[in-house]
Amino acid sequence: MTKPDIAQLAESVLEGNRGALARAITLVESRNPEHRRDAEQLLEALLPSTGDGIRIGVSGVPGVGKSSFIERFGVQLIEEDHSVAVLAVDPTSQRTGGSILGDKTRMERLSRMEKAFIRPSPAGETLGGVARRTREAMLVCEAAGFDVTLIETVGIGQSETTVSEMTDVFLLLLSPAGGDELQGIKKGVVELADIILVNKADGDLVASANQAAASYRNALRMLKPRDPDWQTKVGTCSAHTGEGIDEAWRLILELKRVMTDNGTIAARRDDQVLAWMWREVKESVVEALRRDPQLAERIPGLEAAVRQGEITPTAAARQLIEALLGERFGKAD
Repeated sequence: MTKPDIAQLAESVLEGNRGALARAITLVESRNPEHRRDAEQLLEALLPSTGDGIRIGVSGVPGVGKSSFIERFGVQLIEEDHSVAVLAVDPTSQRTGGSILGDKTRMERLSRMEKAFIRPSPAGETLGGVARRTREAMLVCEAAGFDVTLIETVGIGQSETTVSEMTDVFLLLLSPAGGDELQGIKKGVVELADIILVNKADGDLVASANQAAASYRNALRMLKPRDPDWQTKVGTCSAHTGEGIDEAWRLILELKRVMTDNGTIAARRDDQVLAWMWREVKESVVEALRRDPQLAERIPGLEAAVRQGEITPTAAARQLIEALLGERFGKAD
């Protein structure tokens, strides 16, 4: 893609052209070094038109009903005249590198709506349950005019908290499993949640869902709130019946108002872009190590030496970094 095309692509994205939006996200997701430069130029052109929407991360253990919740939630928002972008991060096959699931096929009604845009992306090797370029894709969606962006993550894990580094609201979905699941949820993930919803609160599970919600409320009293002006809210919902979906949106709007009034949302976004920059530095250094032809020849030998206990991982890492950055790094150390 040539540079003149980038200017045209940016203009088309700002006009809300869906084809251009899809092409722009494909560009920012590309690992091709030349495409990365084009992507940076594109994002610089779009950046002034971003930031007005609300960014919501939706997380939860596999099988809790994240996709079903997002579809029901997204449809309701569109019926209230919002425009909704869904960045659904699918698990990645370790053998093929491809996406295992297809969230677009699991959100059939939402995907057919004119004011919705769904983009499934494989998680790849990136920690945090989100694709590496999800942040950039989110900005592209905002530039295209979407005022609500939902980021569905792979599942719950220690690295899942990456989603909190790119969203305004972190919504955690749990199932009505009660105390057993409460013990299995990582404390760090719960501490990052702004809103917790016990899904599948319908039919025979209503009582269990209410009991589970009560257990989570009690547990949260022992944790320090993420925001001094906001105690994590716990509720129940049913993606199947739609019960509780209105309340979820009301809580999100209430949280947005609180964070706007006390300046938290602005401070959180400032912290997020800095965290984004340093995460990009780390991941780019690893990419540079693997791309360098001379270092690529050294890596197998160092890996073998580490496996055989001939050298520590720390020493091997230092050798690679010094070789990449030169003697200046070694002297600074």
